Amino acid sequence: MEIALDASIPTYSGGLGVLAGDTLRAMADLRLPVVAATLVHRKGYFRQHLDGDGKQTESPDEWSPEDRLEALEPRVLVTIEGRPVTLRAWKYEVAGVTDHRIPVYLLDSDIESNDEYDRALTDSLYGGDIRYRLCQEVVLGIGGIAILRALGHADFHTYHMNEGHSSLLTLALLQEHASLHDRGSVIESDVDDVRQKCVFTTHTPVDAGHDRFSAELVESVLGKERTGILARLTHPEAGVFNLTKLAMFFCRSANGVSIRHAHVARRMFPETSISAITNGVHVGTWTSPPFARLYDRHVPDWRRDNRYLRQASAIPREEIQMAHAETKATLLAEVERRTSTKLNAGTMTIGFARRATGYKRADLLYTDEERLRRIIERVGPLQLVYGGKAHSRDTTGKAAIERIFSVARELKDILRVVYLEEYDMRLAAVMVAGVDLWLNNPLKPLEASGTSGMKAALNGVPSLSVLDGWWLEGWIEGVTGWAIGDRSEESGDPVAELDSLYGKLENAILPMFYDRPRAYADVMRSAISHNGSFFNAQRMVSQYVQNVYEPGSAPREEELVSS
Repeated sequence: MEIALDASIPTYSGGLGVLAGDTLRAMADLRLPVVAATLVHRKGYFRQHLDGDGKQTESPDEWSPEDRLEALEPRVLVTIEGRPVTLRAWKYEVAGVTDHRIPVYLLDSDIESNDEYDRALTDSLYGGDIRYRLCQEVVLGIGGIAILRALGHADFHTYHMNEGHSSLLTLALLQEHASLHDRGSVIESDVDDVRQKCVFTTHTPVDAGHDRFSAELVESVLGKERTGILARLTHPEAGVFNLTKLAMFFCRSANGVSIRHAHVARRMFPETSISAITNGVHVGTWTSPPFARLYDRHVPDWRRDNRYLRQASAIPREEIQMAHAETKATLLAEVERRTSTKLNAGTMTIGFARRATGYKRADLLYTDEERLRRIIERVGPLQLVYGGKAHSRDTTGKAAIERIFSVARELKDILRVVYLEEYDMRLAAVMVAGVDLWLNNPLKPLEASGTSGMKAALNGVPSLSVLDGWWLEGWIEGVTGWAIGDRSEESGDPVAELDSLYGKLENAILPMFYDRPRAYADVMRSAISHNGSFFNAQRMVSQYVQNVYEPGSAPREEELVSS
């Protein structure tokens, strides 16, 4: 449903979309035969506006695909609520480190022959009501298959569904397979054929992240015949269609995005076998210019094969410190440009940036303001840089942003806190490289993977994080960063967890940063060599090829498809 193709094209909302873009960039690096499909999202996700108290308002993030993308000629029809809806597609090409390019087809319903409601179906990412969402998913899944066929892609070896948003492509494949055999109805052999072609990745352990629609709404949007096919085959529970379960029913392989997440997903969906492929980030995209120059000198071919970053363990500490000083100066200049706040280059700077929602606990650090004051007074100063949007209907997330602004006023005599609005790929690249420490403290086990700490590691920035998602695999205490709390799968005593957060800052991190900078540089270097060399999208994609797309061998010459 979302793919971050370019910082200036607002077809993504956050981590899921950025991951999709990073996946395609790594696939291009590895010269894989892939095409991708998504929606054009003419009004984007939204633009974030914060007032002096941190109150968030939103406005459309409009852009013109006509100015950025290649228009494609074919038109296809999909039936939505009994109406024929015309779709077209635009093409964007993702380039790798070689000359290999991957086409991305962005579906668009803004065509004069469609009525006003249908023309807006591909406008807003995660906007509108539940009916709008289901209609969008018809466009993506069923319309996506139709546009691929119209563009000459007869069939694919593998269809990769990311989240349940694209799961209706299975319905299109079922009907297509039945039609190819001159049958008017779907039979069990059609199901087997679709299962052999489809794989699925679930990206969230948060229940609200799995789309559910009532049978009445599904029948209204899909029609009685198509709804009947799905109901007969998948047996929806209590008249509710769960599109994650739909995707899992019709796939030969399902996976989560970290080892911990796969454990959690298996509890959520016990009827499905769910493996784990831990996420990674695209190294060429998220490595800052100073560190890219550093790797060019010391780690030849790091862009072509990210595993070479293991050799970063031999880079002199002083050169890592110098590269980081450049990235930090860039961040502090950006903070001053945006907020007129001048931060201190010598002060430990903590970064926290992700979607603003309750379980991310953006304000956890300020639970005990008096203890935080004592830590700063005893060990050394702190300054914090925040970023992240709250969904327009997430009142808890919006309140968390306002809380950060309130804390900034309450503690301004000892602590500088800035919250940067309009967090996007461009700002993320500056933040993950420019801070001294990356903070992540969600409620367990709700962090499926997380990727911002991986981006930070590429730039020598260690993490202080709850042991959930990817960090459970990337954490080596005092070597790649530090843990908050213990390894338990469920959230434990919040008082003990908070004590761990404060204790690590007071007794390990701040003393090392201020009194033993060479030791801190060792941690920075280890974050690169251990985490940067493994938690990258090239490794992730290689695992998909070997374990999901074509188990035990390289992919066939037939194309793969990511939807």
